[in-house]
Amino acid sequence: SRTKRSRVAGPSPESVRCLGMEESRKLKADLVTARELMTENPATLTAQATIAEAWDLMRELEIRHVPVIQGGALVGMLSDRDLARVGIGNLLMADGAGAAGQDLGTLIGGLMSTDVISVQPETELSDVIDLLVESRVGALPVVDPDTRAVVGIVSYIDVLRAIQDQLEEQ
Repeated sequence: SRTKRSRVAGPSPESVRCLGMEESRKLKADLVTARELMTENPATLTAQATIAEAWDLMRELEIRHVPVIQGGALVGMLSDRDLARVGIGNLLMADGAGAAGQDLGTLIGGLMSTDVISVQPETELSDVIDLLVESRVGALPVVDPDTRAVVGIVSYIDVLRAIQDQLEEQ
């Protein structure tokens, strides 16, 4: 299975000028890959995990995106927005977690996004940025191209940190 990709686009010359940089000092976005940006071995869940388990994991690790795997391969992605759709905050505030026990026991398989946009370890930064922007997602799982195993995750924060590092080097 091939990684889904939108059209490839790097920083435009207009955006570089907008940053006030000379052409010779453009960001070296194509020299950085997902492998260098990603958080390795991210926390994952299976589709059989419950809303409560997902909520606890995300809260404990202070993360907003969790790849969902089955048999070691990526099958979905769960975000804090997916949990917000079921009103997790309202469930916990209304009558306490005990009253919401049945809803919290719901499996995440029905909440997760199954049309997951992912990248490979060698995907260049400019492609990662393009996918994040065009797909309007906050994170991309990084998968092994042969096995679909999740080897990392790249968030928009990782991308901003890489760009900040490059700007500071110039």
